[in-house]
Amino acid sequence: MNNQPKSVEATLLERRSIRRYEREPIPEADMQFIYEAIRNTPTSYNGQQFSVIDIDDQTVKEKLYEITGQKQIKTCNRFLVFCADYNKISLIAREKGIPMPQFFDTLDGYTVGAVDAALAMMSAVTAAESRGLGTCCVGYARTANPDAISTLLKLPPHVAVICGLAIGVPRELPDLKPKQSKDLLILHNEYSSDGMVERLADYDREITHYNATREGTKSTNDWAAHIIGYYNEAMNYTMLDAMAHRGFHIRK
Repeated sequence: MNNQPKSVEATLLERRSIRRYEREPIPEADMQFIYEAIRNTPTSYNGQQFSVIDIDDQTVKEKLYEITGQKQIKTCNRFLVFCADYNKISLIAREKGIPMPQFFDTLDGYTVGAVDAALAMMSAVTAAESRGLGTCCVGYARTANPDAISTLLKLPPHVAVICGLAIGVPRELPDLKPKQSKDLLILHNEYSSDGMVERLADYDREITHYNATREGTKSTNDWAAHIIGYYNEAMNYTMLDAMAHRGFHIRK
C-alpha cells in the first residue's frame, strides 16, 4: 500500500488500527523520528517515568504472539512495549545518596507511570501515522501474562508493561470505525448526563450497523454488551498480584 506522509489533520482524523502489515522494513529515518517524538513526550514533573522496548527480533515477537495471541505482534515490523519505569530514578537516587520514597507503591505513583507511558505511546502513534505507517495499540500485552512477558523482556523491579504498539507498512485499509459524538466526549464547564442515554443508544446502533456492514470480517456485536463483555473478562485478571511481582505494592 502507499505509505506517503500525511498532514496533521489526516494523521489525527484518519487513524485506523492496522493488524496486517507488509514485510518491508520501516525506513531508519522514520524510526528515528518516532524515537524523537517519544523523547519529547510531556510527562509528570518532567520525571519521564516511562521506558520503551523496541522489538525487531522476530523470535521475540513470535514468543510475545504465543503469550498474547495477537497476530499483529508477529506480523508487524517493530513492536514497541511502553512501560511505567521507576527503576531509572531509583538508580540515580542510590548513586546520589538520596532516599527513595516508595512512590511506586501508591495509586498515584502507578497512575503517573501509566499516564507517562500512554502519552509516549500516543506520541509514537502520531509520529508513525504521519509517515504513512500503520499502527495498532495492544493493551493485552499488559494483561495476558504479565510475569511471562516481564521475564521475556528482562524487566527489572519497578518497571511494568502498560501497553504495546505494533508498527509497520500497512497491508490493509480498514473502514474508519465510528467514534462517540463530540457531545458525549467533550462536556463544557461541568459533567452533565442530560440526554446522554439517548445519544449512547444512537451510538450503540451505529456500531452495530458498522460491525454488520464493514469490509472484511463482520459480526453482530453492538457496543455496550461487547465492551461490558471485556469488563467481565477483566474481572478475572489478577493485576495487583502481577504488579506486586514487578515491585509495585499498590496500597489499598
